[in-house]
Amino acid sequence: MSITVIIHTHNEEHNIKDCIEAAKLLTSEILVVDMESTDKTAEIARSQNVTVKTTLFSHYVEPARAFGIKHASTEWVFIIDADERMTKKLAAEVKYAIDFDPASPYFHSYFRIPRKNIFGKKVWLRHGGWWPDCQIRLLNKNYFKEWPKEIHSTPRIDGIEGHLKEPLLHYFHGDLEKMVEKTIIFEDIESDLLFKAGRPVHKNTFFRKFFGELYRRLIKQKGFLDGPVGIIESIYQAFSKTITYLYLYEKKNSRSV
Repeated sequence: MSITVIIHTHNEEHNIKDCIEAAKLLTSEILVVDMESTDKTAEIARSQNVTVKTTLFSHYVEPARAFGIKHASTEWVFIIDADERMTKKLAAEVKYAIDFDPASPYFHSYFRIPRKNIFGKKVWLRHGGWWPDCQIRLLNKNYFKEWPKEIHSTPRIDGIEGHLKEPLLHYFHGDLEKMVEKTIIFEDIESDLLFKAGRPVHKNTFFRKFFGELYRRLIKQKGFLDGPVGIIESIYQAFSKTITYLYLYEKKNSRSV
């Protein structure tokens, strides 16, 4: 198959082996892009007979994804995080999807893939805006333009978008302490982008953002139907949204003095 699975990592020694084994359901061409891990991630990856390349550390994944696409030797690439897993059904669907000639009316240059967000490897979040959580992960390099360096950015790809049905498994969260650590980093970066864009923020913004996000996740999108975990996630997402604007408020006031 003319396809490479790209896995980006930073200190993922507990995830990388299982991720690679699952990726081999699709192809033997696997490229691990390691962002200067300080644990055994790269060592474990090399022991699985895959290619490992090192790139500069970043708190978010977009630069590593662009680096991986650049260094992949195949026409097609499938991008996966270390805490995500390929499945047999998804691998079969991917193989079928990329088998069309570019001249065919059924050809698509990139695909969005649904993700099953599974809290702590136990509870699949079907509500609260967590499903289907479609992500662009499969693309043809001939049509790829760039992946902007900003956090949570969307890649620029020419051609026609397609959608796959089989989901990618995402084993996320489950450790509240690590969740908070990541939120502090990510929301600080998000607030920088809002600050540069001149986004206004006032004291009442904190309440509006918190209760607005809580209502959207918990009530409107029925997060409560996922039980205690759904409620926790709804509250946590409201907390994360509020933290972004608390940071923004601080930056606007401290830099205006």
